[in-house]
Amino acid sequence: MSKEDAINLGWTGPNLRGSGVDHDLRRDHPYLVYNELDFHVPVYDDGDTLARFYVRLQEMRESVKIIRQCLEKMPQGPIHASNPKKVLPRKEKVYGKMEELIHDFMIVNFGINPPVGEVYHAIEASKGELGFYIVSKGEGVPWRLKIRSPSFVNLQAMPTLVKGQLISDVVAIIGSIDPVMGEADQ
Repeated sequence: MSKEDAINLGWTGPNLRGSGVDHDLRRDHPYLVYNELDFHVPVYDDGDTLARFYVRLQEMRESVKIIRQCLEKMPQGPIHASNPKKVLPRKEKVYGKMEELIHDFMIVNFGINPPVGEVYHAIEASKGELGFYIVSKGEGVPWRLKIRSPSFVNLQAMPTLVKGQLISDVVAIIGSIDPVMGEADQ
């Protein structure tokens, strides 16, 4: 898969980097925590099944490195936000206090009432960009929600990837784009 074809098909993540495009959301559009981490984004220019395999192997090593850095930098203290109207209370409080039970009921049944507007946010998932486009009318449920799953996008490349290949190569090619069929079922 050439760089141009990978970009035109909307590939992201390891598949895109296996085609030689140096793009990673963790580095290019980082969460706050990623600004402080040191990691390497693997890129291979070959664009073939083996290149995608090498990218995935290196991704596993880098993921372990990122997890270790996060654990080292994680501050001590409480991990549960203290905002009863926005965060579900701990179950032991729900069972013991009427006010906590009411907050739990309201959040579960009516949502948190976000501001009116729209937002798109994506993360670098193991298979590529996992994005969420949400339109809110200010109610507890989205007015519109679209999920961009990487497997759905990656599978559209199959006709290009298998063209001119042997039937015995198809299994390795499918494995190299690492699809999850439940995620691709849109």
